[in-house]
Amino acid sequence: MKNLYSLLLLSFLTFSCNSDSDGETEPTPEAMYFPPSDGSNTWESKSVADLNWNQNAVQPLLDYLELKNTKSFIILVNGRIVMENYFNGHSATTPWYWASAGKTLTATVTGIAQEEGLININNKVSDYLGTGWTSAPLAKESMITCKNLLCMTSGLNDALGDDVSPANLQYVADAGTRWAYHNVYVKLQDVVAQASGQTWTNYFNTKLRDRIGMTGGAWINSDGLSVYWSTTRNMARFGLLSLNQGKWDGNTIVNSAYFNQATTTSQNLNQAYGYLWWLNGKSTYRLPGLQLQFNGTLIPNAPSDMYAALGKNDQKIYVIPSMKMVIIRMGEVANPENPTFALSGFDNELWDKINDLYQ
Repeated sequence: MKNLYSLLLLSFLTFSCNSDSDGETEPTPEAMYFPPSDGSNTWESKSVADLNWNQNAVQPLLDYLELKNTKSFIILVNGRIVMENYFNGHSATTPWYWASAGKTLTATVTGIAQEEGLININNKVSDYLGTGWTSAPLAKESMITCKNLLCMTSGLNDALGDDVSPANLQYVADAGTRWAYHNVYVKLQDVVAQASGQTWTNYFNTKLRDRIGMTGGAWINSDGLSVYWSTTRNMARFGLLSLNQGKWDGNTIVNSAYFNQATTTSQNLNQAYGYLWWLNGKSTYRLPGLQLQFNGTLIPNAPSDMYAALGKNDQKIYVIPSMKMVIIRMGEVANPENPTFALSGFDNELWDKINDLYQ
């Protein structure tokens, strides 16, 4: 009798834990999926119908993407592929450049190096590179920290082009007093290389790329800057890592506390900027090349909790935690008459089409 009573009690407790107040069983939340990190092409999928999204909105979205010079487009929900489409001669195996969307790779690896005790982002850049890495007066150069490079607040002149040689890194304002979008952030790659005693590529590959299966991607030198190239699925892998705040299938790739800092307003000059990540849902924002502050949110049609890696010619990684969603877009510039370095009008137009899928 005692055994029967125990069995009935266990059954009741199990039922209670999986039922709502009306006695109806609640569905178990779907687990986050991670594709294998062994370089295989295996990746679970989920259909638009499975999500009860609007199938009638799919083709207008695809037509728009093709019209806007898109090469590839992926939507992940809970890590699973919901849409994966290629256009204009591109394929799943063709690499394409990330442009400035790859800044977030540098921010992530910088966090890994800090977690390993190799660097401290609050330290001066010159602690790792020595003095004279800019042409600023020594006292001004010594004010620039690694965090300033992550936040785009180096105070160096952003109007002199992509060249980051010392002669082209000229003082404009004290570090921390001026926000300006500047390729000087790549000096963080030199910092990591110097502190680790490895090449940047080797450290990046072993600490990030290979651990999440971004096989085949590579840094390629372009006009003095290293630009990352990879397949679209590899970009999606990094987006999935970012959605999970630096964790990959139970393994910590980058400390979640650091990643949270990276995707939170990092300074008081541009609310919409973290550590090389763009942040939606803020009340004001600044844009590359302008010393102006704009009122309103960065991408009004997009979810307010979204953070994004944005690159020249409309390379996009959108990460939306509230929807457990990652969206990737690679391609040529969407609106050739209005090319931009990062954010463009295309972002808001695209989100108008995406919203039709599920609203």
